[in-house]
Amino acid sequence: MSGVGEILKAIGDFGPFQKRLVLLTLIPCLSVAFHQFCQLFMVLDVPHHCDTSWIRTVGPNLTQEEQLNLTLPRDADGEYEQCSMYSPVDWDLDSIVAYGLNATQKCSSGWVYPAEPPSLLTEFDLVCDRKDLNDIGQAIYMAGLLLGSMIFGPLSDRIGRRPVILISVILQGLFGLGIAFVPHFYVYMAFRCVVGASVSGITMTILSLATEWIGVSSRPKAVLTSHCCFAIGQMILAGLSYGIRNWRLLEIAGSAPILVVFFYIGVLPESARWLVTKGRIEEAKKLLQKAAATNKRSLPEGLLEQLKPEKQTKSGSLLDLFRKKHLRKVTLIMSCAWFVNSFVYYGLSLNVTNFGLDIYLTQLAFGAVEIPARVGCIFTLQWFGRRKTQTVLLLLSGVVCLIITGIPEDQPLATTILATIGKFAASASFSTSYVYTAELFPTVVRQTGVGLCSMSARAAGILAPLVRLLGQYHEAIPMAIFGSAPVLGGLLCVLLPETRGMELQDDTEDGQTRAEVYENGTSSSENGQVKGKDGVQVNECTKTTYF
Repeated sequence: MSGVGEILKAIGDFGPFQKRLVLLTLIPCLSVAFHQFCQLFMVLDVPHHCDTSWIRTVGPNLTQEEQLNLTLPRDADGEYEQCSMYSPVDWDLDSIVAYGLNATQKCSSGWVYPAEPPSLLTEFDLVCDRKDLNDIGQAIYMAGLLLGSMIFGPLSDRIGRRPVILISVILQGLFGLGIAFVPHFYVYMAFRCVVGASVSGITMTILSLATEWIGVSSRPKAVLTSHCCFAIGQMILAGLSYGIRNWRLLEIAGSAPILVVFFYIGVLPESARWLVTKGRIEEAKKLLQKAAATNKRSLPEGLLEQLKPEKQTKSGSLLDLFRKKHLRKVTLIMSCAWFVNSFVYYGLSLNVTNFGLDIYLTQLAFGAVEIPARVGCIFTLQWFGRRKTQTVLLLLSGVVCLIITGIPEDQPLATTILATIGKFAASASFSTSYVYTAELFPTVVRQTGVGLCSMSARAAGILAPLVRLLGQYHEAIPMAIFGSAPVLGGLLCVLLPETRGMELQDDTEDGQTRAEVYENGTSSSENGQVKGKDGVQVNECTKTTYF
């Protein structure tokens, strides 16, 4: 087919039309950052103890301190136990004071918390035997991300980028606000699962839509700008949660802004590339004409008329990623890269807590460190290419984790500095993965491929907290695993092709042709031409070196 890439060059591949599209992608990123980390601020640990108001029936005039002293055992530090109490007895107060209580039991009537704004912990009693529900809730959210990757990836390749984004935005808005009114923690977890699925739908599909509208030179800048916005969203979350301590009000404040993007229904464009692959040529032409008018460029009529597929392109499926050798290699290696990248990112995020700051300042620092990492990718991807950047960043994050295993416990500052460097590299590597993956897969299966890679990342996110449990056997085991995985993933990335400066491929057959060109040997690429072994030039838009 006549390449959409050639038409985008004629009308401007990063003009006002594309810049407006990038701006539209930034708004959901703030909400995504909120939902990704908001639970950290809703389950802050607070002092608590068993509710022992039973003694008030026999001693209504007891002071608070007298009540606690009679009914709560103390720990080795002389503090009241938080998860146990003296068993209630059918005695009068004088007997209780004279003989004291000895038998203990778990809290039977709930817990008492300080008079602070309600949090998830205090409202649903996520303490003592129920404290694991907090981690389970986080795992359920990650499972929602995984579910969203499975559903919205293939769905976007079938019904289009635009409707999937709209569906995801609506789901996130409705269920995000619904979380603020849940009556039970199990309902909260169910709603969070749906929100997690919508987050996957938004992040993956926006990536494909932006990638397919923007030219090769500006693609990293556009995609990574949204990633910087995600980092800014983390910093906003720190301030928002500091000012709003009531968890229900915090959830409303973080979820309501997504409702603003309902106007996407009227302004969000579909992908012209996707329309062409589906044979919807007239719709693609109208969109390209609109883009040309917005960019104030003239569109050669003859070029637009050539926009027709040579054959009807079938919808891609998951099986297409494994039927052809070149796609199978990309799918397996990039899935591994996403897995280890997510693995080390969440592994470090869960362990880097020794900044000497409170949780709000720590979250601010976490967001701040990601901004230079994301911005730096814009330049490294242009200077060094996708493959080298992905490989080096994964290796760096892994090597740093392995070095941490040899740092003594009495050197927390050294550990924190190294872990921050590792998180910097992991964040930059994550941004690289998004750009690289979108360029590696053909349009007909791009969203399916990105969805599969995202599924791998979500699975790693679920496993990362479980690996930390291995620290009970030896403190170095978790970090050694977190370090070894990205080193292996980085080495595998050496086998991937370079995509810097390459036009996107649209169908799997085009990719196969590119694979053959690459395997036969290539030399330079100049002015959109790639030279093979025999010196034959291959047009970049149709047979660009890809593998």
